[in-house]
Amino acid sequence: MTTHDVIVIGAGVTGLTAAWRLAQAGQDVLVLEARERVGGRLRTDVLDAAGAPAPFEIGGQWVSPDQDALIAILGELGLTTYPRYRDGDSLYVDRAGVRRRFADDLPLAEATQAAITELTKKLDELAHELDPAAPWDHPDAERLDRTSLRAWLEEQCDDAEACDNIALYLGPAMLTKPAHSFSVLQAALMAASAGSFSNLVDADFILDRRVEGGLQSVPLALADRLGDRLRLGQDVTRVDWTDGGAVVHTADEQYAARRVVLAVPPTVVRRVRFTPELPAEHRIAREHQSFGLVIKVQAMYPTPFWREDGLDGTAFGPYQLVHEAYDNTPAGESRGVLVGFVSDVNADRVGRLSDAERRERILDSLAAYYGDQARHPIAYVESDWQHQELTGGAYGTSFDLGGLTRWGRVLRAPVGPIEFGSSDVAGLGFQHVDGAVRVGSEIAVGILAAG
Repeated sequence: MTTHDVIVIGAGVTGLTAAWRLAQAGQDVLVLEARERVGGRLRTDVLDAAGAPAPFEIGGQWVSPDQDALIAILGELGLTTYPRYRDGDSLYVDRAGVRRRFADDLPLAEATQAAITELTKKLDELAHELDPAAPWDHPDAERLDRTSLRAWLEEQCDDAEACDNIALYLGPAMLTKPAHSFSVLQAALMAASAGSFSNLVDADFILDRRVEGGLQSVPLALADRLGDRLRLGQDVTRVDWTDGGAVVHTADEQYAARRVVLAVPPTVVRRVRFTPELPAEHRIAREHQSFGLVIKVQAMYPTPFWREDGLDGTAFGPYQLVHEAYDNTPAGESRGVLVGFVSDVNADRVGRLSDAERRERILDSLAAYYGDQARHPIAYVESDWQHQELTGGAYGTSFDLGGLTRWGRVLRAPVGPIEFGSSDVAGLGFQHVDGAVRVGSEIAVGILAAG
């Protein structure tokens, strides 16, 4: 058994950031990762596309201008970014299946657009009132947390299409759950974590840039710096702890440390047995969090044919199987790539189909935006994190109704020598890689300050 200052469990961005900051400060750190790779919910696969290799980012991939922590670590690691393609018109498909082009506002009836503007204003005001690090401290937090986003929208507005579009951004597009299943407070936290709800609905803001080589370059670069302080294929099954330290068990090894950082999603904490057991409140809090469901789909074509039609590739349709899609062509790539998303109840439905049936349905939905050419990709890739035990869904975890005010403050609270953290429990950058960097850095600062 080896002994260390700190053991970090999980080699996603949170764990690797914490480990690297601690190592920079002279701490003896060991990172244990159950998978045979680093990155957690970040992964880039190079796959064959009609006889030529092509990179596909399977998990998170975008960088927005408000993500200061992520941007700073990209600079520190020497990683470069490039802008998402956005020259031309975007597309919207309405409830009747009619496709319309637009340049600025969605092509909706004047009354519907006015209703969306008013709902956006109200959500911006609510997000501004909220501290994303402590949303439960809002003076009306309990009522907001007992009210579903869908119910709140229908209380505020009687325009169904306006409500459906606002629900799209916070439900399928962000929390990847139906809008009736999470609270207004949870929705406001999502908005506050990005600076405002207006930022979330602005694709040119929230999906601004990508990292050359893929966003997994961040954990890969951190892992390279940590060197032999990182061990893969080490699935932690048990942690025995006292106030003075802990012993971490894998199938074949034991490791001792003064402090332990459990840098995994809240739902994954339950895979580990603790002796003594964690306080009941910690267990219950994590039992009331869950991942949303989303299938990320990428289709590659011989050329980015939509550009020839004066389109930027951005498409929305709250009534479509693929509720949003974008030009996802990597920098320097002559072939064209579209990325689309199938979320929440739609992900349930197509998840029950055969691979061939699901692909056909999804490509049909892409064709509703881009025409028949979208049905004939030279490569097609689905990312479905719900079938991976060590993740269980995407993009991040959130509470059911009433859960955020009851248990939210527990998730970052240490237990003895054990710290907990991931992007799921971030304030700013909630559910994003930026949040993972922030949480990892905050954990490291706290451990160093405690001595």
